[in-house]
Amino acid sequence: MKRSLIFLSLLLPVTAVAQQPQAAQPSTARPAAAPAATGARPAAATAPAAPAQQLTPAQQAQLEKQNAEMSAAALQAARLVDGGQTAQLWDGASAVARKAVTRDTFTKQVSADRARLGALVGRGQPSISRVRFNAGAAVPEGLYLNVTYPTRFANSPQPVRELVSFRLDEDKVWRLAGYSVRSPGT
Repeated sequence: MKRSLIFLSLLLPVTAVAQQPQAAQPSTARPAAAPAATGARPAAATAPAAPAQQLTPAQQAQLEKQNAEMSAAALQAARLVDGGQTAQLWDGASAVARKAVTRDTFTKQVSADRARLGALVGRGQPSISRVRFNAGAAVPEGLYLNVTYPTRFANSPQPVRELVSFRLDEDKVWRLAGYSVRSPGT
């Protein structure tokens, strides 16, 4: 089933496949970003109850298409941060992310993190992970898709993990759930 992806306050003409992790897409044990750039790590993520299943060729094609679409959306979000337009990210974020952190706190934290790292030098190839959080986790319940880049900045001798997270909201639309940059090992 295809759904329109509303990304931020921009209507990005992209389609996303609503995920059914127990059948179509495997969840991973990799943690999602907190709904904001708070640096908190999730307490618990759960894998699907059903045993892992092989994807059909059609499901694999849908997954690859979604990965490409979400990578493009994540790159657009990162470029907004690059351009100092962090407040626009918060404006179009998932309601759970906006509830978790104020616009002012989000923009100040992301701006401070990026200022500390210096000018953007370049982004590597993205990697994508998916995780479902159940009620009671440190992150609001739901399905999350994380796009991670190894990103180089002028003030960091090693690439930094740049993470853009999306949450599949109740209306089956992927919206921004968080953005963070972390040095290796943190």
